[in-house]
Amino acid sequence: MTPLADGISVFVQMACPTCETIGPVVDEIARRLEADGVPVRYVSQDGPYRDGAVEVVEDRDLRLSFLAEIEAVPTLVVVENGAESARVVGWERTAWEAAVGLDGLGDGIVGHRPGCGSLSVDPTRVAGLEARFGNRITSRRIEIGAAEDPVEAAFERGWTDGLPVVVPTAERVAAMLAGTTRAADEVVAVVPPDLVECSVEKVAVNAVMAGCRPEYLPVVLTALEAVCTEEFNMHGLLATTMPNGPVFVVNGPLAERIGMNSGAGVLGPGNRANSTIGRAVQLVIRNVGGGRPGEIDMSTHGSPAKYGLCFAEAEATSPWEPLSVDRGFESGVSTVTAFGGEAPRVIADQLSRDAESLTRSLAACIKAAVHPKVGLVLDALLVVSPEHAARFAAAGWSRQRLTHELTTLLVMDGDDMIRGAGGIAEGMADTFAGQPVPKLRPGGLLITHAGGTAGLFSALIPSWGSGPGGTQFVTKEIRP
Repeated sequence: MTPLADGISVFVQMACPTCETIGPVVDEIARRLEADGVPVRYVSQDGPYRDGAVEVVEDRDLRLSFLAEIEAVPTLVVVENGAESARVVGWERTAWEAAVGLDGLGDGIVGHRPGCGSLSVDPTRVAGLEARFGNRITSRRIEIGAAEDPVEAAFERGWTDGLPVVVPTAERVAAMLAGTTRAADEVVAVVPPDLVECSVEKVAVNAVMAGCRPEYLPVVLTALEAVCTEEFNMHGLLATTMPNGPVFVVNGPLAERIGMNSGAGVLGPGNRANSTIGRAVQLVIRNVGGGRPGEIDMSTHGSPAKYGLCFAEAEATSPWEPLSVDRGFESGVSTVTAFGGEAPRVIADQLSRDAESLTRSLAACIKAAVHPKVGLVLDALLVVSPEHAARFAAAGWSRQRLTHELTTLLVMDGDDMIRGAGGIAEGMADTFAGQPVPKLRPGGLLITHAGGTAGLFSALIPSWGSGPGGTQFVTKEIRP
């Protein structure tokens, strides 16, 4: 539905030379259509425009220009019976004549001339206009007192993860929503533990609070979809007393396009996208789903990973095909892989110079995950650094070969795993005595490649529990 009244509206700016040129033409149209009772008006974006017989509607707040989706001035719009019947952008004699039904317009001036950009599409104004006049933002507005600090108010109301948040003004949320093609009211997921339907807009609010840029929003939306699946079991991950949270690996061209880090310091601070995407998901779980520490989130110790852990795979330097391809997607497709992991633990091997030795070294460290006498119920994400990956590249090992070799080495003697063995009460049931016991669940090892080029280290991120009843790996394609 058009916001304009019936008649002819010509959107103009005082500063636009083409708008000045067509002034006499508009006067002529008004004069020739006066007898027919057709209203003619200017809609001026920046002032009273020009003196004359034509009505001037000032649009300094740009409401009409925004709602009418004006992209350039002058723009001529014809409205009949409440519906737009013609629109011409810029000055073009034949098009204007056809739109208003008059011949011989603008004799003596050039027949065609482009205009200027509309103030309503100025990048510095769009978010504010969307917030004021758009219909995408429907969230409840909370008034903050004049003497109240908005950042402190967020702390007091329990909206933060313990770190300051960016104040989610309507303008910032509107700008965030511009980062996706999805409708603001589209339901992204039903968020545990309270099982609340969460819209794109609600995710955008929390993405603003987390410090995301608009171009990160598609990754945040996809990551949230992944953790709100039955396979991932976000409710279980919250309820466990172990210190685990969602871990996200991003693959594909989008990771590079938004500037994600896959190199030095990849699992730590310093990169905005890495630091805020996972945090945004956690804030949604907290603020929409109700998953707050000490309530549903019953982790005994928690961990820094619960603030948000997200990184990109270093595809360009990897000796292997992307993790997303290993997970069944075509090369070049941007994806998010979600995993319920604890904080990364370092694996240092400075001396292995061949694939076989390094594999045994990695396996020995993986065996100690959670507890050396716990097996079968775990998954793990292994982040292999470039210097370690070079050993496997030199040997011609694929990711599948490395996975197979590690899986073989991660089968342990049940006699060493049972309760009481080695003088340690912890362990597996006596029924596992005399049997081989895999450390990880079948198919429970994912290997990715990331990290700085200096340092003979890899990183291990163990799970809290896997398979049905625990958390499983979930990979989803990122929608724009």
